[in-house]
Amino acid sequence: MLFKLKKLDWVMVGILGIFMVLSTLLVRSAIAPYENQFVDYDIKTLAFYIVGFIVVFAVSLVDYRSLLKYSWYIYGGGCLMLVLVYLFAPEINGARSWFTLPGKLQFQPAELVKIILILMTAYLLGERGGKPLRFRRDVLPIGFITLIPFILVLIQPDLGNAIIYLIILVAMLWIGNTKYTHVLIGLSAVVAALILFVTLFNTYNADIKSYLEEHNKQHWYQRINTFINPEQATNDDKHQSTYAKIAIGSGGLLGDGYMKGELKNKKFVPYPYSDSIFVVVGEEFGFLGSAFLLLVYFLFIYRMILIALHCIDKRGAYIIVGIAAMFLFQIFENVGMMIGLMPITGITLPFISYGGTSLLINMLCIGLVFSIKLHQEKYEVE
Repeated sequence: MLFKLKKLDWVMVGILGIFMVLSTLLVRSAIAPYENQFVDYDIKTLAFYIVGFIVVFAVSLVDYRSLLKYSWYIYGGGCLMLVLVYLFAPEINGARSWFTLPGKLQFQPAELVKIILILMTAYLLGERGGKPLRFRRDVLPIGFITLIPFILVLIQPDLGNAIIYLIILVAMLWIGNTKYTHVLIGLSAVVAALILFVTLFNTYNADIKSYLEEHNKQHWYQRINTFINPEQATNDDKHQSTYAKIAIGSGGLLGDGYMKGELKNKKFVPYPYSDSIFVVVGEEFGFLGSAFLLLVYFLFIYRMILIALHCIDKRGAYIIVGIAAMFLFQIFENVGMMIGLMPITGITLPFISYGGTSLLINMLCIGLVFSIKLHQEKYEVE
């Protein structure tokens, strides 16, 4: 066991330590203005990280191929959880996405299904052994495997995680040796779908607004309309994105100082401990603090890609690419929506935003990356 632990990527472990310190401090700053509303979120973040490190080391000792063997069963269990959470979970903030566990803890199955989907896709891609993917026998079945949890999560509704499933699919099909003709077809379909969506949304704008308001989903309309038609959006609709940009811009080069973010302290920015935590970074630590965080993310992803490049087992490389793509999109989307480049979706900043389920799933992913690194020397063609 000690021999295996010595072979871990300790640079990545060190980066996780940096994330732990940053997350705890940033969450502490984010909840400071709210007095008794978000009690001990910073302490809980630290506790989740301690548990997360245990998860990392424990999962790294498990041979990842044993998980791949049971991919179908794990996938079925993940889909079943999504069905159960939609049918029986209480509605929170307009969505049925969380199971409430003892101790007032909440578990979001959609987060766990991300890694389940990566394992399932890696298993199916591994069946081809690196050969070019066939459209009907490979690409379509893998797409269908993704479509089921995509729909189940979309109806909760959880648009953020649903989009992440599609990003994972695209990234893994690409690294799985998809033909360029299939890529061209896929890109054409995506562009056509986006154009059709925007056209229909603008054409039936009033009807869509009325329908979503009747079903208590008006926040969907507000987010989409604010991004597509910002000139039509009300000040309330643009509140989060507007004040996020103002706060980040006011931070300047060095920021206002830790715990001194003016707009954050005056509660102009909603969810500063979760979705909007990058605003705390920009306002209190400025451009240099934001750049430092993004540089740490870059090094983190870079170390993962290095491990993937040294994989003998292609399935291990597929898994790492899926995980890296998931993190990259979440970082890009979260930062992008805070500076006005992307629509508001509720996607959190990996390893930094408050959230026990997402953090533990992220740590599980890193444990899986380490497992792939540690077990390559035992790889045999099965």
